[in-house]
Amino acid sequence: MRARPVAAAVLLTLGIAGCSGPLGPKYEYEEQLYLRVDGGATVVVDASLPSLVALRGLAIDPDPRTRVDRQAIRRVYEDAGCPDVRVGQPWVRMRRHFIQVRISTDDVRTLASCGPLAWSSYQFDKVDDVIHFRQRVGAAAKGTLASVNWDGSEIVGVKLHLPSKILYHNVKRLKDGSNGEVDRGNILTYEQRLADRRGGKPLDIEVRMGARSILFQTLWLFGGAFVAALALLVTLIWLTVRRGRRQARS
Repeated sequence: MRARPVAAAVLLTLGIAGCSGPLGPKYEYEEQLYLRVDGGATVVVDASLPSLVALRGLAIDPDPRTRVDRQAIRRVYEDAGCPDVRVGQPWVRMRRHFIQVRISTDDVRTLASCGPLAWSSYQFDKVDDVIHFRQRVGAAAKGTLASVNWDGSEIVGVKLHLPSKILYHNVKRLKDGSNGEVDRGNILTYEQRLADRRGGKPLDIEVRMGARSILFQTLWLFGGAFVAALALLVTLIWLTVRRGRRQARS
């Protein structure tokens, strides 16, 4: 439990870097799901205020001339049933305000009861040593929005940061403009055009993965190597002492 504040800070930093950094696409709306093998999860949403209104119907002011009220945005999420909400510092891109919202839960399946995330259904099941995860992103809310300087190139992204070895995924490039990719072995990215997301086109995500976290396996291997090295050192010392005793006797 004590490590959670540190982990939260890291996730906030990574989320901002992923959205506003020089590499990769710049999403108008992005959900990053950090899943754990025990079923817990953290969702980091990086989005423009207009997209939050258009896609999720949130009662916030998207006017770029208005100061962003972080506390008001946090209350909107909390009033909509979202647990453990944190709101980061806003930033501006393409004359639109962007904000980051982080939501944590001990059971990923409960995220469907969080209003701004309720366009998704979440399934998480363990069968033997395999975790089955599925997320279906349904229709967007048709929020009332004044004119926005969108030019049609805007992209919506849903990204999964998975804790263990991926055994199966359904990421693929589609002819309709939706696409996805696998990054660094355990990060899956699904994308849609903003217009398709606003039009209600569903997005299906399905993954099967191992039930042991990559971190656990790495620590186990490191611990095994350390024990083996220590045993070798002890053996060498014992052989040296034994040889010295034999020489002393002779």
